Parts: sequence; C-alpha cells; structure tokens
Amino acid sequence: MGDFDGLVAAVTGGASGIGLATAELLAKRGARVACLDLNASQVPEPLTGITCDVTDDSSVRRAIDAVVDRFGQLDVLVNNAGIGAQGTVADNDDSEWHRVFDVNVVGVARVSRAALPYLKRSNSAVIVNTCSIAATAGLPQRALYSASKGAVRALTFAMAADHIADGIRVNCVNPGTTDTPWIGRLLDKAEDPVAERKALEARQPMGRLVSPQEVAEAIAYLASPAAGSSTGVELCVDGGMQNLRVRPRTAST
Repeated sequence: MGDFDGLVAAVTGGASGIGLATAELLAKRGARVACLDLNASQVPEPLTGITCDVTDDSSVRRAIDAVVDRFGQLDVLVNNAGIGAQGTVADNDDSEWHRVFDVNVVGVARVSRAALPYLKRSNSAVIVNTCSIAATAGLPQRALYSASKGAVRALTFAMAADHIADGIRVNCVNPGTTDTPWIGRLLDKAEDPVAERKALEARQPMGRLVSPQEVAEAIAYLASPAAGSSTGVELCVDGGMQNLRVRPRTAST
C-alpha cells in the first residue's frame, strides 16, 4: 500500500527532469499520474502523457479536463513546468521578460485555475509549485529568472491562504542548482563546460548538484496526505545554499 493509493496526480513539465522524476515517484507510491508537457509523446509508461502548453489557456483546460476524463478525478497538482533565463536586469528585452513570466508565473496560475474545480471535490487536494533558491538568494546573472521564481513563491503563499477554506493545501519546493536537461544545455553553451560545472557544484555547500530525484522526494512529501497539516510551506532542497555559510573547500578537505 502506498500513501498515494487511490489518488490522481497531474505534473506539468512531466516529460523530463524534476517533473519526470516526480511523476515516476508518485506512480511508484500508488498514484495514477498524468504528465502534462509539450513533449507528451516522450512520457514513458505507465505514466500518461497529455499535451499541454501552459502559455495557452485553452490547451491547459483541455489537458486538465483530459486528466479527469481519463481517471475520474484530480487530487494532486504539481506545477513544475518552467524555463530558465540568464543575464542581469539589463540583458533581456521586454519580450523575453514577458515570455519567461508567461511560462513560469502565469502558467502556474492558468493550470491551477483550471484544476481548482476538480481539486475542490477531493479530500486530499494539494498543489505543489516548483520554485527555486533563486527566489530567496541573490544569484549572479539570474535577474529575470529570480524575479519569476520570487513571484511563484509569493503566489504559493497567497494561494495557500485563498484556498485553505476549500480544503486545498498549497506548498512549494525551492531546489538549488539541479542536474536537469536545462543545466545540461547551459553547460553545453559554456566556453569551458567542465569548469562551469565545477563552479556550479562549488556554489552549493554540499559540493555537488541536486538530483531531480531528491527534489521529487520533497515534492512527494508535501503532496502526501501524510503531510496534511502542511500548507503555505516552502521546502529547500538546495545543498545548503540558503542557510549555510561554510568555508571554501580545499584540497585537504
């Protein structure tokens, strides 16, 4: 018996990275899981892939309705779909700011809005948003991305307050730099990918990148009925980035 037995979960951005790791973990623990993604054909069985563009309200509503049509209910929503952005506040034009916010912030609102009527019918309703260490710590060359994730963090708390009377819990996880396909593409563009990876690893006190599976475990905890008193919670999975100030590692340590 798993703690998600009898529950249905939808995970946006579920075809790869943190989203796929989360979907696989929820399924392992008993949930029936739909992965909402632009690349739904890449979702492996026994997960269900459903095409969804979080920037398109009609696409979102069709996808959420498809989940309920297939499984008869919706209990868990993981808002994980997101895109990255590099640069200082001066390095991205208005169109890029709108594009990133449309996916990372308004996308969360669109999917949550479409899911709310179904979640209100559930006795185990929960939304978990994938936020970031960038929402709470100043990182260089991440102005736009940080602003979008700061908005996700604030939105999480506001939604938790708005929907507690509906019996819907809302939480978020704040990963540190995670070894996902996006980071892989970032490293591929670097002049020295090996050195850039070492720099990203050194930035986290534990000295390594976070794994998607570690973030998935945190999401699953917050989504589980066993965490029924946890709402308006942010859970760091960041290798110590937020709260630790450790000495730089040396060859002898």
